[in-house]
Amino acid sequence: MAGQHVFLNLLAGVALLIWSTRLVKTGIMRAFGERLRGVISQATSNRFSACLAGAGVAAALQSSTGSTLLVMSFVERGFLTLAMALAVLLGSNVGTTLVVQALSFDLSALMPVLIIAGVASFMLGRSSVSQNVGRAMIGLGLMILSLHLVVGIADPIRQSEIMTLIFERLNGQPWAALLIGAGLAWLVHSSVAILLLVMSLSGAGVVGIPLGLALVLGANIGSGLAPLGLSLAAPIEVRRALLGNLGTRLVGAVVLLPLIGLIQPWLAQLEASGARQIANFHVGFNLALLIVFLPFIDQTARLLERLVRAPEAPIGERPSPVLDEGDFDSPSVALVAASREVIRLAELVEIMLRESIITFEEQDDSRRKQISQLDYQVDRLQENIKLYLTRLTRTPLDKDMSRKAFELILFTTNLEHVGDILDKTLLELAAKKQRLNLSFSSEGWAEIKAMHREVVAQMRLAITVFMTQDPVMARQLVVAKDHIRNFERSAAESHLNRLRAGTLASIETSSLHMDVIRDLKRIVAHLTAVAYPILEAAGELSTSRLKDAG
Repeated sequence: MAGQHVFLNLLAGVALLIWSTRLVKTGIMRAFGERLRGVISQATSNRFSACLAGAGVAAALQSSTGSTLLVMSFVERGFLTLAMALAVLLGSNVGTTLVVQALSFDLSALMPVLIIAGVASFMLGRSSVSQNVGRAMIGLGLMILSLHLVVGIADPIRQSEIMTLIFERLNGQPWAALLIGAGLAWLVHSSVAILLLVMSLSGAGVVGIPLGLALVLGANIGSGLAPLGLSLAAPIEVRRALLGNLGTRLVGAVVLLPLIGLIQPWLAQLEASGARQIANFHVGFNLALLIVFLPFIDQTARLLERLVRAPEAPIGERPSPVLDEGDFDSPSVALVAASREVIRLAELVEIMLRESIITFEEQDDSRRKQISQLDYQVDRLQENIKLYLTRLTRTPLDKDMSRKAFELILFTTNLEHVGDILDKTLLELAAKKQRLNLSFSSEGWAEIKAMHREVVAQMRLAITVFMTQDPVMARQLVVAKDHIRNFERSAAESHLNRLRAGTLASIETSSLHMDVIRDLKRIVAHLTAVAYPILEAAGELSTSRLKDAG
């Protein structure tokens, strides 16, 4: 029974370590995700700045897997070349070593401070940023606590004959240890958690230093495998970058594994502590990869492009390029091509709008996930259209063509805003309703569905106005907006009347009801924007809706 308790305590410590690392990553990503994306997008002018950006983002996230997936989103959208992506990934590998270095010291005094401050920030914070910073602080405190749990059971592990036999066998099998380290890091999707575990066991004398170093090399390989497994269906550019990242780690590990016996005495001269030797080796390994491969990332990128080729689809299934910069010599053709893509964008947003209302009646999140995936496609398509039109406006265009390009950019931007409202707010309201097990009153739900039907009709009319550029229909679109505004006011008054009457369902869902109505109204405002340039060109738009003060 004692052996079982030791094993369960070890598993509990490892589980808490894995969970706490993810808690830190989630908190930082939710609080500063957009800023971290900005760091990457703005610091890729050369390989050195890209490398530094990758190191900073990985250190903040405490996860090379998290930073890698962040980088891959830029590669998929075409914002990062393969060579720059490889530079960012080399930097991110070094960035995670900073976390391991910091936690290799005794930070037990910080543990209660971090947890108390984190809980206070999470419970008392009024903004999502302060709450998520609190979540990250709690995660850091739990990481330190989990390491102490692992160290606390080191003596029983040393006294266990079975565990002693396992570690003795592994000491003479470095390749097996390499595979085990890689498998564990891939399984938990966190090399940091595995490295901290190895450090704790090495520092307590449970795992020998040579075995620990082999496990470190394996964990580095596993952290390169994890994002690759999550991106099997990703575009070829993403898979090339991930394979390049994995390849550098694999080459480095294979080269260094036979040399562990020569390296370990040098590490012992620097630090006597086993944990510190593990941490220093991890830093040295990733710095060596950076020094060796960074000067050759252009050659590495070209090699990957030759070795990893996209399979050719059958002729009938090959997508024809719509946005071709070769059409810039004929701006009218380029504008028609952009218009075709805008219509495709509008159709995607219309699907999101139609399906979103159904999520309020469902008890699972499968439809919400599908709509969120559509929003990702909307964002990507909108960016492609905007970049294409921006480049087109840098070429010689007459006044009418310039105006048309601007109107296309404006409409795509509004469509993207509609997609964000649906994904980021309306779907979140549906999830909240499901999570709290709430139900709208029958009258309130009927009003929401009726307003949603009006908004869908407005969406279809907006697409028609965009296609026809008809001033009469554009006027209808604006008039319909006023009708929806009146509908929204009437629905709000009806809801308040139900609150006064004490309708329980209305009381429970009051804020939810009003938020849904508000978001539907916001969608209409973005859709109606397509009409104003048409009415202005036709001279049918007044300069102000205010009455004359005189």
